[in-house]
Amino acid sequence: MPYIKESEIKNKEERELVEETLAKLHSTNKKKLWIVKRTVDIVLSSLAILVFAIPMSIIALIIYLTDRHSPFFVQERIGRFGRPFNMFKFRTMVPNADKMLDTVFDQNEMSGPVFKIKDDPRITKVGKILRKTSLDELPQFFNVIRGDMTLIGPRPPLRREVEQYNEYQKIRLIVTPGITCLWQVHPQRNSVPFDEWVRMDIDYILNRTIIMDIKIIFKTVIAMLSGEGE
Repeated sequence: MPYIKESEIKNKEERELVEETLAKLHSTNKKKLWIVKRTVDIVLSSLAILVFAIPMSIIALIIYLTDRHSPFFVQERIGRFGRPFNMFKFRTMVPNADKMLDTVFDQNEMSGPVFKIKDDPRITKVGKILRKTSLDELPQFFNVIRGDMTLIGPRPPLRREVEQYNEYQKIRLIVTPGITCLWQVHPQRNSVPFDEWVRMDIDYILNRTIIMDIKIIFKTVIAMLSGEGE
């Protein structure tokens, strides 16, 4: 993996862990799984776009009417093998949210390179509802159609987050990032330490099956209906 530099790992335990994990990955042939996943991605994402076409149009209109700014938020994320791509979401924050990050960064409630706070003042009233129901993620079905993302896989990180990854954490970039994952359906996910989040992602990568994906999709739907999002 060109983006994983084993030679730069000075910690012996970390190097052994990386070598062991990569050896497990190389010993499994997931080509057939990838073909099935890609087929399911295209079929289900196409159906989802058709089913949610009217709701997405209504959401976009509501967001636009609240402040007369674009209802969509396009953000660079890091995908498979460390390649950047533009991820689509419904905008849930005020238009200048990125510029306000420095004012709230010291309130970060997550460990590691990830930034999250429970009551982020940059989130709009409409945005709170969208995040709680995970409806802000709907435009990512277009990312799945494009091949940037898959339905199930580790969530795509920001560039500034990846820049802080150690070599073991970079292993989560070995597969196409997903709309939902094990962390996404974990109870009280925002209290999960980043190291545990990475462990769940790598555990999924090593053991992923179609049955596991179906279970995660089912749990995701339940989480959306019960409002267990942000």
